[in-house]
Amino acid sequence: MSESATRTVVIEPRLSDRNPAQYARSQRLRSRILGIGTPVILLAAWQIAASTGAVDARFFPAPTTIFSQGVELVANGQLASDLWATLRGLLIGYGLGFVAGLATGSILGLSQTARAALEPMLSAIYTIPKLAILPLLLLIFGLGELPKILLIALGVFFVIWVTVLEALEDIQPTYLEAAHIFEIRGWQRFRHVLIPAILPSLFTGIRLALANAVLIAVATEFVNGDTGIGYRIWHSWSLFQASQMYVGIVVVAFMGFLLTYFVKWLSSKLVPWAPRENKRSAT
Repeated sequence: MSESATRTVVIEPRLSDRNPAQYARSQRLRSRILGIGTPVILLAAWQIAASTGAVDARFFPAPTTIFSQGVELVANGQLASDLWATLRGLLIGYGLGFVAGLATGSILGLSQTARAALEPMLSAIYTIPKLAILPLLLLIFGLGELPKILLIALGVFFVIWVTVLEALEDIQPTYLEAAHIFEIRGWQRFRHVLIPAILPSLFTGIRLALANAVLIAVATEFVNGDTGIGYRIWHSWSLFQASQMYVGIVVVAFMGFLLTYFVKWLSSKLVPWAPRENKRSAT
């Protein structure tokens, strides 16, 4: 028999096979480096382009100029005032919409009569762009913060309602059969079976509704209001103050990022049995 025929092939195990914990740490480190490095590289390229005149600094001011403008807005208290105005309306509207959406989705998911009566109407209203309802709210309630709060609540309501309804429909029959066998009924069935089953999907809906709420809050302040981040962006555009406009855009981005991160963190603590969390922990 020839030497080539008797040669043993040695296959080196992958890092993930030899040491899963070390592989997971390296993957997390890689993700952090990419997450931080990518925006840093883009900002550096932007800074160079604005400084060398490759882009028009009137429309794309250098990041250092935007940062200086942000420091000035923080120092005079204007940024804090605008941020609080936006957050106040956002949180109030989100809370109202979430409670209403959770209640409506639960009722429609548990009652065929209520679903037959309300789902066609709600589905039709759901397709209407929420900003198209703003003129009606302004006509009824006038100028001020109330139309913004109600519009945010509407945007959140429909996302949560659909999420809860679909989550209740997707509950595995084995959960319901187990509840029936152990004679778990009424509120106990809702609390110990249905709520844990829909929580993973609900947190996904919460994140989607949050993005929708930020969009509606800022867009509403473009049209109606004399304070808020949306107002500051629109007002800066009208005065051709590009650096101040970019400060508002960056603040909106960070606000949305922090709120979304908080929801993800809360989900990991309250819903450790969610499939996505289990998958992450396994890797």
